[in-house]
Amino acid sequence: MSEPVRDRGIRSLPTAQVRHGRLRRSSAWKTILATLAASLTVVLVSTVSVGAITIAQINANIDVVELEVLEGQEERVIPTVGDWEGGFNVLIVGIDNDGEQDDARARGGAVLNDVNILVHVAEDQQSAVAVSFPRDLVVPIPSCPDPDGDGASFAMTAQPLNVAYSYGELGCVVLTIEALTGLSIPYAGTISFSGVARMATAVGGVDVCIDGPIYDRYTGLDLPSAGTHTLEGSEALAFLRTRYGVGDGSDLGRISSQQVYLSSLIRKVQNEGVLTDFTKLYGLAQVATSSMQLSSSLATVDTMVSMAQALRNVPTENIVFVQYPTRYGTAEPYLGKVQPLRAQADALFARILADERFLLEAGNTGVGSTVNPDAPVADEVPVTEPTEPAVPKNGKIVPEVEPTLEPVAPEVPAEVLEGVQGQTAADYTCSVSN
Repeated sequence: MSEPVRDRGIRSLPTAQVRHGRLRRSSAWKTILATLAASLTVVLVSTVSVGAITIAQINANIDVVELEVLEGQEERVIPTVGDWEGGFNVLIVGIDNDGEQDDARARGGAVLNDVNILVHVAEDQQSAVAVSFPRDLVVPIPSCPDPDGDGASFAMTAQPLNVAYSYGELGCVVLTIEALTGLSIPYAGTISFSGVARMATAVGGVDVCIDGPIYDRYTGLDLPSAGTHTLEGSEALAFLRTRYGVGDGSDLGRISSQQVYLSSLIRKVQNEGVLTDFTKLYGLAQVATSSMQLSSSLATVDTMVSMAQALRNVPTENIVFVQYPTRYGTAEPYLGKVQPLRAQADALFARILADERFLLEAGNTGVGSTVNPDAPVADEVPVTEPTEPAVPKNGKIVPEVEPTLEPVAPEVPAEVLEGVQGQTAADYTCSVSN
């Protein structure tokens, strides 16, 4: 089939009447990049601490893109900036074959959205969920406006998610994830893997645990022994990219291994003084903004500062990393790809839409990670022994009067969400060597 011809008239086609477009050639060297919300959080929080001149310098680095909408759709409503009220959704896209990659000349093929992570911050700003969508997840891709204004692509019924960028760049990835999840996504950004390597160095390295030696000749990763390794630069990138070195050698195993890195990065950012170190903050902001393309809704200082104030105090135990529920495909159109599990996905996004907290099944971290047996144990709260009441000089004990308290409705305990893999940022896990 020939390449779809872009035509503005295609925009009015209903999604029920679809046709397949020709897939562009995929590069053999697939990559997983992105430091997801942790990276974005560092960028956002860093702007709180820098002066006006520094902010201007950071702004000069930012590559801005407009998020398109389909003809007939309402324009995206961007919340008023100030003291941020309520929650928000941000999509972080890691792209492969970007022209600005360090090895761009040696690579070819279409630019692909190989990492797709949707971050949802709850209305009360006390919890967040980061959903990773496998690159080989077969989904409908809607008709996407050309970023240059030259018509639109055809809608397609069943395509790997990672081709969405090739049909309409960041805006098409946003439209595809919105259609899949039912969430509105007004904020989005891309990051190249060269930027990921530089950010790992700028943060001072990220500690990751592995349960055995990992060697991957495709990415160059060579971690010769089990235990904790501090990764930065190209080694951190190789860890995030490795597929054959972890789990079952699949992209699903790579996602759960990435969550080992990301949870450690979150803890480092929140607990090890990164957010109070001006030099690190400025370096992170410079590196990140020079390696990212941000939607115009996100690429403003006011928006970054407001988001940072909302994000910086979310407890690590309330930051949940999950994989979009899937299984390996065994029949067309899923053969050799990944099939969505609709019931589990619907249950997950019903809770996200309703801002209902949930728990994950113990130990269900995914095939690429496992619970760290040497995880630090929280300090026990000391038990206070009751003391005898003091006796006044007249020998009489005056009974204490209990204050009258208003009745408080008991908090509804979070339910375990079955069939969803992942972990929280407070969970210490290890990548499983292959």
